[in-house]
Amino acid sequence: MVKHVVCFKLKDNSPEKCQEAKEILLSMQGKVPQIRQITVDLDFLHSFRSYDVMLTVLVEDVTQLEAYQQDSYHCDTVKPYMHAVRTDSVAIDAIV
Repeated sequence: MVKHVVCFKLKDNSPEKCQEAKEILLSMQGKVPQIRQITVDLDFLHSFRSYDVMLTVLVEDVTQLEAYQQDSYHCDTVKPYMHAVRTDSVAIDAIV
């Protein structure tokens, strides 16, 4: 399995905007076939070094991760939204 984790800092990290981002990320469930499990968590501390939203996706293997990265719903809907509302993001991909 591969765990794909992305943390986002949002331009507007109000509870409403964080929830909107969470919902768009979770909308991939059932629309992106490579996803085996998806979770989205929201930061509550809002410290200087905090990120606001954390996406965790599990896929079967590296080939499925590559397919996920190219999926049309992911690329045409989710990525443009997240790019528009974020100021920064970091990612890690780990074999688990």
